[in-house]
Amino acid sequence: MVNKAIVASLLLGAAMAVPYPPSATSNPKQHVPGKHVYPHKKVNGGNYQPSHTSKSTASKTSAAPAVYKNQDSKRTSGETVNNAVARFDNTNILDGVGDGVDSYTLYLGDGTTGSGWPDQSRWVSFENMFNNYKNIMFSSCENIAGQANDSGPEVGAIWDGIQQAAAATGVDHRFILAVIMQESGGCVRVQTTNFGVRNPGLMQDHNGAATCNENGNVQNPCPSATIYQMITDGTAGTDSGDGLANCINESGSNDVSAFYRAARIYNSGSISSTGNLQSNIATHCYASDIANRLTGWVNAPSACTCDSDPNSCGVVPF
Repeated sequence: MVNKAIVASLLLGAAMAVPYPPSATSNPKQHVPGKHVYPHKKVNGGNYQPSHTSKSTASKTSAAPAVYKNQDSKRTSGETVNNAVARFDNTNILDGVGDGVDSYTLYLGDGTTGSGWPDQSRWVSFENMFNNYKNIMFSSCENIAGQANDSGPEVGAIWDGIQQAAAATGVDHRFILAVIMQESGGCVRVQTTNFGVRNPGLMQDHNGAATCNENGNVQNPCPSATIYQMITDGTAGTDSGDGLANCINESGSNDVSAFYRAARIYNSGSISSTGNLQSNIATHCYASDIANRLTGWVNAPSACTCDSDPNSCGVVPF
């Protein structure tokens, strides 16, 4: 049975889309990026989130039941953030510096502000971040999946799904949105990929149940319940592997570096023995990309060469 406190959090109306997120439109007027700009992933590079059979510093708890149980999922428990960066109240959607700056700074090293990574005080506001990415959401399916682009209600369901997952797990809603844009450009019909680990849905999660595009089976419209479950699987984890919440718990940090370290864990399964977030397997630019998204990056050219020229970033593949 769903905990009453969690149910109450889902009913918070101040930050929910009715029926679309703020200023939603299916006819974006701004520049739409060209084909294959999103997602920002290494070619043939999947995600290798820690599995539940691997050594982990954090565990799932029966005290945090899954919120979006439906026909797509049999999971009965979900992850929650258990350190100082936990944020269960995400109703404030004007929680940052507005739009931030649409530019790209290459961040290398361990994710700390001492190494030059951005402090959370530099993060953009959730509402601004979402609105600034909507042009990409409304065009990404055609560009990266060859499918019908997201509709207004589907984009609205992404907003609602993020808010629900954030309230249930304690993961900052801006971090969830950054990962969605990194993984799928917000395309609800993004392909399920498998480069050693099956990655379905908006967040290309660890073998989750929810997808609107797998093995030629494409759903249009993509049901809201499925969109919610995609975001839940990527944030609260699946039966097979961790979501963002446990990746934050496994980061070993209690400050903003927990998010950047969690991004590396989500993508490659662990942090390099060097401690540098550009190293290890998968997409070397991943953590730097996430940091830039959180400070306003949308369309500016990427300055990260870590995947095209790993030596330029001192990448160590372990």
